[in-house]
Amino acid sequence: MIQVKNENIAIPVVLFSGILWSFGPLVVRHIDQPELIPWQYLFARGLIIFVLLNIYLFFEEGPDFYKNYLKMGVSGIVGGAGLGIANIAFIWSITNTSAAVTLLCLSSMPFITALLGFLFLKETISINVWISIVIATIGIIIMALGDFQKGSTVGLFFGIISAIGFSVFSVTLRWKKETPKFTTVAFAGIFCAIISLFILIVSESDLLSTSINQTLFAVHGTLVCLGLILYSIGSKAIPAAELTLLSLTEVIGGIFWVWLPIFGINEVPSNTTVIGGFLIFLAIVYYSLIIKNNKRFIALN
Repeated sequence: MIQVKNENIAIPVVLFSGILWSFGPLVVRHIDQPELIPWQYLFARGLIIFVLLNIYLFFEEGPDFYKNYLKMGVSGIVGGAGLGIANIAFIWSITNTSAAVTLLCLSSMPFITALLGFLFLKETISINVWISIVIATIGIIIMALGDFQKGSTVGLFFGIISAIGFSVFSVTLRWKKETPKFTTVAFAGIFCAIISLFILIVSESDLLSTSINQTLFAVHGTLVCLGLILYSIGSKAIPAAELTLLSLTEVIGGIFWVWLPIFGINEVPSNTTVIGGFLIFLAIVYYSLIIKNNKRFIALN
C-alpha cells in the first residue's frame, strides 16, 4: 500500500484529489440532455468505478483481494447501498438545480454524519458542533427559499438525499472499523450499475447513450476513482480538522469551473445560494476549528 507520512506532501495530494472531484459537475454539464439519460449515466459510471477500483485493489492486495467482499458484512452492504443511493441522487440533484446548490448540500455532510452518529451510534455531540449544525441548516434553508421562489426544490431535495447517503456510508464505516472501505465503494459502483441496468431493461430504454456521452461518463467515473485513490494515500497523514477544510476544494472548484466562461457553461450562483453557501462554509470552518485539537485521522483504505 502506497503511504505518505509527511503532512507537507500529503496535503497537496489530498488537495489534488479534491480538484479531480471538482470537475465532476463540469463533466455532467457537458453531457447532452443528462436529465433524459440518468440511468445510462449511472450504469456506465458505476461499472467503471467498480472495474477500476478492483484493478487498483488487485495491484495493492494481490490476487486474494476479492476476499474483502466476504468481509463486508452488514455494515459494508448498508454503507455501499447508502453510497449508491447518494450517487443516484447526485445526478437528479445536479440536473434540476445549479451545481453550487448540489455541491453545497454535499458539503453539509460532516454535520449530517454527526447527527446520524448521535442517533445510531450514541456518539456525543458537543454544543459547539450543534452550533455548526444550526448554522449549516440555516444556510440550506436560505438556499431552499431561493429554489422555492424559482418554483423548483427538486434539485435541493436530491442534493440533501445525496448528502445523507454519503453520511450513511461514513457512519457505517465508524460502526465497524474493520469494514474494507475501498471494497465498499466498489460495491456501491456495482450497486448503481445493477439497479440502473434493471430499470433500463424494464423501461425498454437503450443501454448506451451517444459516443460523446459515453466518453463523458467514463471520464467522470475515472475522476472519481483517481480522486479516491489519492485521497486514500494522503488522508492518513492529515488530521480530521484539516481534511474537513481541504474538502472545500471540491466545492469551490466545482462552482468555479461551471462559472468560468472558457468552459462554455457560465453558471452564476443566485444571491440566495451565495448567502446560504457562505453560512455553510462558515459552519465548516468553525467545525474544523472545534476538532483542531482532536488527533483523529480519517483515512480511506
